Amino acid sequence: MLKWALIFFIISVVAGFFGFSRASAGAATIAKWLFFAALALFAIFLVLGLLAGEVLF
Repeated sequence: MLKWALIFFIISVVAGFFGFSRASAGAATIAKWLFFAALALFAIFLVLGLLAGEVLF
């Protein structure tokens, strides 16, 4: 998911460089959503991993 966020970020930067402001804004929004979704999934799995570690040990 972070890979796709990075790809959309690069698309946003390139589109902004060439003057496509709407495409740049759309790609930046998608990149932002994907980044925060990946961050939320990381936090959830981190907590679940810590809880599973406590149950096993």
